[in-house]
Amino acid sequence: MELAVYNINGQDTGKKVTLNDAVFAIPEPNEHVIYLSVKQYLGNQRQGTHKSKERSEIMGSTKKLGRQKGGGGARHGDIKSPLFHGGGRVFGPRPRNYYTKLNKKVKDLARRSALTYKAQNNQIIVVEDFNFEAPRTKDFVAMTKALNVEGKKVMVVLGEINKNVYLSARNVQGATVCSPSDLNAYRVLNNRAMVVTESSIEVMNQF
Repeated sequence: MELAVYNINGQDTGKKVTLNDAVFAIPEPNEHVIYLSVKQYLGNQRQGTHKSKERSEIMGSTKKLGRQKGGGGARHGDIKSPLFHGGGRVFGPRPRNYYTKLNKKVKDLARRSALTYKAQNNQIIVVEDFNFEAPRTKDFVAMTKALNVEGKKVMVVLGEINKNVYLSARNVQGATVCSPSDLNAYRVLNNRAMVVTESSIEVMNQF
């Protein structure tokens, strides 16, 4: 598969880049593997520090509030009962670790499957390697407008992380900047367009 190369002004440079079919056009993208990769990535982002107090952890008297029978209502015990406001929670959340592991080959297949879907949907735009002289959000917005991705959730993939480009995109809602080594199935799919530089295509072709 070949794609045209544009500059940051949206003009066709006349150059072409070849996408590796083993990465961007695999015969059968595996959706279940993508699901596993996304689930693992999101789970590993969780702190797992959620906690609520259960009955044994509530401060209060243990005196039985009313007699067992004859009260005309349901039986209950002390003030810490989950039946009362301020009582302990039944089966509340406890701290836990959401970390899971996936084999490297599984994650690589998920990433290739995600990139194949991106290529099939024409959501990959290749641009020349570029740099901004200074961090300016206006320059980044002008680039997205020239490439017809303004207002979309866009990810810019640079061969090497450039501080000026990163700072220019930081205040643009929905825009992210990363390097090829940071790509995974979730990051590839969590945008409407990928703006990829020539040097990063060379790295991605080796996935």
